[in-house]
Amino acid sequence: MKTTASVVLIFLLTIGAVAQSERPAIAPQSNTVVVGADGKFESAPDTAVLQFNIAAQDNTSEAAYAAASKAADRMRQALKANGIDPKSAELTQYSLQPMYDYKSPKRRVVGFRVTTSVSLKLKDFSKVGPLLTALSSIEETENQSVNYTLENIDAAKTKAVEDAFQRAKASAQTIARASGRVLGELNYASVDTFENFPIPRPMGRVMTMGAEAKAAPTEEFTPQQITVTAHVNAMFLLK
Repeated sequence: MKTTASVVLIFLLTIGAVAQSERPAIAPQSNTVVVGADGKFESAPDTAVLQFNIAAQDNTSEAAYAAASKAADRMRQALKANGIDPKSAELTQYSLQPMYDYKSPKRRVVGFRVTTSVSLKLKDFSKVGPLLTALSSIEETENQSVNYTLENIDAAKTKAVEDAFQRAKASAQTIARASGRVLGELNYASVDTFENFPIPRPMGRVMTMGAEAKAAPTEEFTPQQITVTAHVNAMFLLK
């Protein structure tokens, strides 16, 4: 008979140079193998998220609100002109702030500023460029940004975890064969998932020349892929 032995293999993963995720330690046990593996799932994004502000400033709060309302009407017209239902746009924030004359000791109120944050999800990426151009023609719009994402991120996480687990199990099987043992059932597992989305960047105002807008410099480029990674620590019994 073969002498009973404990085979333990631990893979350590450094998450980043700045921060490292703490994972639960697995206490070694006799007749077990402990493995860790990374997995990932990559996919082209299926949703574009446009974010921008409508901001207007005037001497009175009523005038500032009226200017913001006119800008919002132009925004709705731009959405309709590009075949987008205005109801799909979400208002994420609204604020009315007094503007002060900080040069004056009394900090006298000199005006008011109305700001509304708008978020819009698009499935048709071909509408992103024309819509951004239309919004840029509205003087009161600012801080435009575009972010690409996956609508069903949970499904992507599941596939990344499956990939990580299969890699971990393959490592465990290799150790079992090398030690003359047979891999048994799963005894314990822990999972960490991480999402890597392209970072949205504010976009400047799009300038147009003549009646027709020129194509954007990135017109023929494709959005960066979405990557979801997972790390699995697993303990298997050895027979």
